[in-house]
Amino acid sequence: MKHTKEFKESAIQLVLNSNEEIKTIAQDLGMNHKTLYNWVYNYRRDNNLQTYNRTSSKASIKESSEEELRRLRKENRLLKQERDILKKATAYFAKETL
Repeated sequence: MKHTKEFKESAIQLVLNSNEEIKTIAQDLGMNHKTLYNWVYNYRRDNNLQTYNRTSSKASIKESSEEELRRLRKENRLLKQERDILKKATAYFAKETL
């Protein structure tokens, strides 16, 4: 499948600006994760950005304590929102079955 230049650039930026794994993003975009990995790897190399360590599935970049705390707080907020939605849905469906 041939992807447009705009699609490729958007996909690369999505990976660079997201905490999601490349495999997850590729799946969401309906594309092969190896293709997306190669796009990001080449983009990082061409723009003198730190690249992934090919011997590891994780990025070789170590996040600072502040970045980790920020990421975990964001994730915690999202999980609390999801929990609240599930509580409301459970209460709604419990009323419907009575």
